[in-house]
Amino acid sequence: MNFKILCSDLDGTLLSTKNDVSEFTISEIHRIKEQMRIILVSARMPKSMVYLQKRMGIEQNPIICYNGALVQKEGLQLSSSMIPIELTIYLNTICQTDNIKLGLYHKNEWCVDQTSERVQKEIFHTKAEPILETTSKTLERWERNNIGPHKIMLMGTKSTMDAIAPMLESNFSSKVNCYRSNDTLIEIAPKSVSKLLAIKSLLLPNESLDNVIAFGDNYNDVEMLQHVGYGVAVENGRKEAKEAAKKVTLSNKDHGVAQFIKDHL
Repeated sequence: MNFKILCSDLDGTLLSTKNDVSEFTISEIHRIKEQMRIILVSARMPKSMVYLQKRMGIEQNPIICYNGALVQKEGLQLSSSMIPIELTIYLNTICQTDNIKLGLYHKNEWCVDQTSERVQKEIFHTKAEPILETTSKTLERWERNNIGPHKIMLMGTKSTMDAIAPMLESNFSSKVNCYRSNDTLIEIAPKSVSKLLAIKSLLLPNESLDNVIAFGDNYNDVEMLQHVGYGVAVENGRKEAKEAAKKVTLSNKDHGVAQFIKDHL
């Protein structure tokens, strides 16, 4: 197999633990990194991706953050799409009624109104610390600065997420993309972005999607896996991701991406 770009999701795909890559993965990335560009593609914020770039020695390459809403290279912004602040304020009003908490993300800012078990898990997984302030204060500050979030995380219970999911679909689907991360979490991204569109934006004049191999595991990887030259899902991935891929490799815990690289690249 001969590709110019390798794109990989992180959580559940490239990462063998919740917050790190294995030595096997590092060695395989080192082996191929001069042959092709290695681009990390994630729902994470930049600083939660850069430490992994450094671990693998690929920090000179771009990163696709927030599912494509923010693209950076060596700390410089290449593209940015935000959820309108007015829409975010309205959404917060709805969520307050249902006792749903918001995690708000803009570049390297992550704002929550209080800590929780979920927040502590994310601190551990992403090696990022949140700003603790009321959601209304964050929104007032961002409105003054004319910025909006690159990502919103809704945090609640299974029942509150079950209740709000159809409302989001009927009222906001034309304005934002919503992903049900698990029973208690919904991620919201700007409508105009996706991992695939961000990858397209990074293609050089002599490159096409046929030159890209991509690895993923979740709903937000399906489009990417379908449309690049060669999509590979990990065994632990969602059924939809595995159906979209040309090949299924071992699970993330069994270093599936590294094993595929070793065997085929």
